[in-house]
Amino acid sequence: MPLEPNFSSILEKEYEINFTQCLPSGHLKYTELCNLLQLTASTHADLGGISFTDMQEFNQAWVLSRMRIEIKALPRWKDKVVVKTWINTLENSRSIRALEIYLNGEKIIGGETFWAVFNTVKRRPEALALDHEHFELFPEMKATEESFSKIVIDPEKEEVFEKKVILSDLDIVNHVNHVKYLEWCMDVVDEKIILNQKIKSFEMNFMKELSLRDLVMIHENISDESIVFSITKENKNCFALQLNL
Repeated sequence: MPLEPNFSSILEKEYEINFTQCLPSGHLKYTELCNLLQLTASTHADLGGISFTDMQEFNQAWVLSRMRIEIKALPRWKDKVVVKTWINTLENSRSIRALEIYLNGEKIIGGETFWAVFNTVKRRPEALALDHEHFELFPEMKATEESFSKIVIDPEKEEVFEKKVILSDLDIVNHVNHVKYLEWCMDVVDEKIILNQKIKSFEMNFMKELSLRDLVMIHENISDESIVFSITKENKNCFALQLNL
């Protein structure tokens, strides 16, 4: 598709937080925070001609590999926030995208995300088939104080619950969406930690995709400074989440 007339290598998009996105405290849910970031990244890709629709001509899609989110404060119901995004790097099958959220002109959240180009038929990564040279890259303009990392999974982790993947867990790429992984894990976190905004940052690592009717086990390892969740299928790690308190 041709570039949209309002395409820019840096996108800013405003949202008003509605009640369906909020916790009982009135603050934005962590899962809805990830949805806002994903929607903004998608809008930027749409405007720049590398959207899901464009990529599906080559059986391709962007899938998330790693993510780090740093939180100063969560917005509340009826707050109007501005989400800003740009691309740090984009080459072959990989891209690093930065995202920030502003409230009343103040940055309250920063995110760094690592994406891979995924062939939705072959179910494996491959080089991006679409032209993308029109995107200006900003490798030095970081949105987080620390970069994403490989989460260390303790072999002494505790089994929390078993889960079978159902239809509502899947997204348009026909695998479990990253927000669903986060939701599964957040459902077993002490509500005081969530409602009192004790989470300073969190990271997610995606190792293997999960599909309909897959049977998985969610594991947990708690320390004074963090909670690490891992999800396994047939005793192999598929996903890890680290909440930094």
